[in-house]
Amino acid sequence: MAIAPNQPISDSLTNPVTLPHTDCVIHQKVHLAPYTSYRVGGKAQWYAEPKAWQDIQEVFHWVDKQQIPFTCLGKGSNLLICDGGIEGLVLNTRHLNQYTVDETNQTITVGAGYSLPKLAWQVAKKGWEGLEWAVGIPGTLGGAVVMNAGAHKGCMADVLVKAIVAYPDGTIKELSGKELQYSYRTSRLQKESALVLSATLKLSATSTRESVMEITGNNFKHRKQTQPYDKPSCGSVFRNPQPQAAGWLIEQIGLKGYQIGGAQVAHRHANFILNGGNATAGDIYNLISHVQEQVQNSWSILLHPEVRMLGEF
Repeated sequence: MAIAPNQPISDSLTNPVTLPHTDCVIHQKVHLAPYTSYRVGGKAQWYAEPKAWQDIQEVFHWVDKQQIPFTCLGKGSNLLICDGGIEGLVLNTRHLNQYTVDETNQTITVGAGYSLPKLAWQVAKKGWEGLEWAVGIPGTLGGAVVMNAGAHKGCMADVLVKAIVAYPDGTIKELSGKELQYSYRTSRLQKESALVLSATLKLSATSTRESVMEITGNNFKHRKQTQPYDKPSCGSVFRNPQPQAAGWLIEQIGLKGYQIGGAQVAHRHANFILNGGNATAGDIYNLISHVQEQVQNSWSILLHPEVRMLGEF
């Protein structure tokens, strides 16, 4: 299913904008491809990288005053941004990377922009269990909270105590795992206009440091051996339609290696779609649609994308 090219975004305001009471600058017409693991996508109409909660509240105030939408971006590892770019403001959380430890209660409080693999290794080196599954997921904590990220039979819902979430009206709420309404790769935050600021995770120290490090290392090796990391991708494209695995369904109908433009279904793992070097977001989107159609025709199963698609496709 082909798509028409997107029209470029409109620009009606001056550039740049320095927000009052902060050192946060809002930039105009910023290329987003370098901020995503797919390395594709157009420009953000407006773009900001706040460093503190106060910055975010000022950004939200500016967004509300301009009456434009906002989009949250972490490491961009689970995103497909359209070639025509994104209207409104894109807020990158990569500077929200605080990390504090409560040794007594064996909890950690981590900023939304903190790297999930880095966090998994740090916890493992302390001998604390609970994040061994996260070592191969190339995203941020904030994205993991929103998506209920998981692997190796573990997920964020297993360890999350609470998340601190900011809303565009300036309110900041503390939400428990129950209040986030977690289920497989979903949470209520996927349906809300909100931004994760930080999260507190509860871990355990019932095993030795050596044991936790070994499990974490084995999980990392398994992902490197079974999943393609040599070319840009978003990780797993589709949610697994339990009890089947999406990759197995795709492989059985002979789609490994299938290409549309510069996008290709990976040979190593059929639930990965790769940017071969010259793919557009449209190529990747069209290949996702083709895989869905073929699996639907062959298995009567509709695969639901795990990747978030932003902009007009």
